[in-house]
Amino acid sequence: MEKLPLETQTLYAELLERLLAVETQRTIGRAPGGFTNKTVKGETYCYFQYSDPGGILRQVYIGKRTPAVARVVARFEQERTEFSADREGIQRLCAQLRAGGALITDTASARVLKALADSGVFQLGGVLIGTHAFTVLGNMLGLRWTSAALRTQDVDVAMNASVSVALPPLQADIPKALESLEMGFLPVPALDVKHPSTSFKVRGKSLRVDVLTPQSRLRSRKPVLIGRFNVAAQPLPFLEFLIEGAEPGAVVNGGGVLIQVPTPARFALHKLIISRERQAALHGKSEKDLSQAAQVISVLVDERPGDLQLAWEAVEKRGAGWIRRAIAGIDAIKRVNPMAHEKICAVLPVARTRRART
Repeated sequence: MEKLPLETQTLYAELLERLLAVETQRTIGRAPGGFTNKTVKGETYCYFQYSDPGGILRQVYIGKRTPAVARVVARFEQERTEFSADREGIQRLCAQLRAGGALITDTASARVLKALADSGVFQLGGVLIGTHAFTVLGNMLGLRWTSAALRTQDVDVAMNASVSVALPPLQADIPKALESLEMGFLPVPALDVKHPSTSFKVRGKSLRVDVLTPQSRLRSRKPVLIGRFNVAAQPLPFLEFLIEGAEPGAVVNGGGVLIQVPTPARFALHKLIISRERQAALHGKSEKDLSQAAQVISVLVDERPGDLQLAWEAVEKRGAGWIRRAIAGIDAIKRVNPMAHEKICAVLPVARTRRART
């Protein structure tokens, strides 16, 4: 891995601030589409016309063209002009980030993430995890990761099944958002035909979207229906630790996409834990877990050691099984990246924990 130029790091921070400001100030001027009129028998009627992400043109009837409707249209046009300036600024920042060596998300995956973001998935508690999150964390930490650890076309989104009281009473339809892209997404049949699909895949291509949720104490692997997303999610162990305290991040492509990602420290420790849970047939994924964890740990030890210590305390609170798996992951890093192993052992009470367990 290598450090991004300071100018590029500053551009990423500016992009994230701009995306957060646009999301906070979202108004009718940011709605995709525009107003149009139709005259029928001397009466003028107003419609809102827009295109789905897949390019399908649709119209929604508003009503007769009255002074009140005319004021709404005028407000829309004014705010649309302001939003256009925001969008152009974001696109310019992304172009500068690409030129400055920032990590870029592939176009197909970025389209998917934008559709999910526009539908409200991340606003309602969805968290981007996996390798695409690793890419975002690289820009967040000001680093370019090794290319081998970045290869994927899997878009992994995790969310809690229960609704936080802090979330607005809204819904985000994930299957509809994917269908609107017209990229050919189809539900992947579950192994048990009685269970709903938790994955969507483009036929003949590797692009895939997996929907995940933390496994309950009952240890059930049965898919969980999450109503606010109109989708079933696959329960996985250890996931609640990963997505707890997620923070905003920016996907960089032709334009920026505001998403939520795990904190870097929790991402790294989670990778250590699940690397020891992979089956032998998934050895390649286990090696990728360790590689990603080692790179994140290396920069956190040097620049943000307190973040790792806080994340380790959260692991310890979850009990001996969590500690045992995390230590096994730390031991495994020694083979992949001896320097990262030395660094993490220097800042985490691993040796003390080992003595306490023996």
